[in-house]
Amino acid sequence: QVQLVESGGGLVKAGDSLRLSCEAFGRIASTYTRAWFRQAPGKEREFVAAIRWLGGSTYYDDSVKGRFTLSRDIAKSTMYLQMNRLEPEDTAVYYCAVDNGASLYATSSYEYQHWGQGTQVTVSS
Repeated sequence: QVQLVESGGGLVKAGDSLRLSCEAFGRIASTYTRAWFRQAPGKEREFVAAIRWLGGSTYYDDSVKGRFTLSRDIAKSTMYLQMNRLEPEDTAVYYCAVDNGASLYATSSYEYQHWGQGTQVTVSS
């Protein structure tokens, strides 16, 4: 039904920037909430940021607020995560996800029905 493809990860140094992309394939309702999660080895998957596709409202976890910025390109069916001033603590596999509801504040991974394959972000000192 819906396929999500992430890209843009890589190996960078502390203080550098990366921009992640998540392109959606297939028909998807504009009322859906799209989000980024991340998971470091041995740790639980944690919420990063979310965006309402229709209106563009965003919500960020406090750990990334002020450094990361969400945006979307409706024509390209793509969500972007601009990550600035990266820190070693940001190292993780980053996943994009979609829920079937309309809440912008869904921060639990269990609330999302569709997931991408993930893209690795590694930040060295």
